[in-house]
Amino acid sequence: MKIILADTFFKRLIGLMGKGDFEDGLLFTNLKDSSIHTMFMRFTIDVYFIDKNKIIYDKTTLKPWRFYNPEKQAEYILETKKGLLKLKIGDRLDFF
Repeated sequence: MKIILADTFFKRLIGLMGKGDFEDGLLFTNLKDSSIHTMFMRFTIDVYFIDKNKIIYDKTTLKPWRFYNPEKQAEYILETKKGLLKLKIGDRLDFF
């Protein structure tokens, strides 16, 4: 599995919208807002909200056409196909 970096406005705007089957991860950085949606998506995703210490502090699973807003601002957001990773709240990730 590879992680694709969504570090520009355009990459974050498009995200996974319209994609067919997706077996990688999409890591959002440079965030101004942590709310997400699954509009125009074709599959269910797991979403991990990660703080500045790279620790997962929230996780949700969203079907297409749903919205979610975590209680606090994320430094990073990782989106994957549902069930692809077995990460949980409190896990520390190692990237960059």
